[in-house]
Amino acid sequence: MSDSGTYLYAVASESVPVDVPGVAGTPVRTLTRGALVAYVSTVPLAEFGEEPLRHSLEDLDWLAETARAHHRVVEEAARVPVAPVRLVTVYADDDQVHELLDRRGEEFLAVLFHVTGRREWGVKAYAGQAAGPAATPVNGGDPGRPGTSYLSRRRESLRGREQARRLAVTRAEHIHASLSRLAVASRRHRAQDPRLSGHDEWMLLNGAYLVDVGRDEEFAALVGSLGGDGVDVRLTGPWAPYSFTVLEPG
Repeated sequence: MSDSGTYLYAVASESVPVDVPGVAGTPVRTLTRGALVAYVSTVPLAEFGEEPLRHSLEDLDWLAETARAHHRVVEEAARVPVAPVRLVTVYADDDQVHELLDRRGEEFLAVLFHVTGRREWGVKAYAGQAAGPAATPVNGGDPGRPGTSYLSRRRESLRGREQARRLAVTRAEHIHASLSRLAVASRRHRAQDPRLSGHDEWMLLNGAYLVDVGRDEEFAALVGSLGGDGVDVRLTGPWAPYSFTVLEPG
């Protein structure tokens, strides 16, 4: 039984040089099958086998380092249209990757056609103090009855928070709808945990938008017009089209 496997990063319709190391410092190479090219590395199963991965995926430092390496390879390959696959996709050998390209070649070609001439942009919207949950009122209730006064303040606080939540949801829907009308395709991802996003503000929107290259400036201008009134809208990218190309390899 082999002690190594084949790690798959992405599939493209042509090959470009990738001069960055892959996961675990491994060199990146390509496998060709018909009109498709797979970007791969040979990795040790002692680290990337099924059982070791169960433990490694619980190690946030290992996961972050592996994700950065995976992302670097995809970004290098993305000088041509690419279809990234999910992080830590490992096959037994090169033959299994060839079989994947044979079996799902039409799906990969359709995805690559869809993203040609387009790029992914990320948009995150955060609620500042003016748009966030309301502060607890300091008056109201019966001053002679502390318990009643507290309950009254508590009800007002909850009512204010619920109103702020509804307004924030409505604002996020408006931002996403406006950007989606200009984009070719769009996705809404889950709001990020503040520990991952690095922001303490309330995240209203974590969106991805596939935009024609010729409309990049128009899209950026639209993003800039959607902030204000306590909402901070931030544009990131362009990125390889992760949100619109990742296929479940099976």
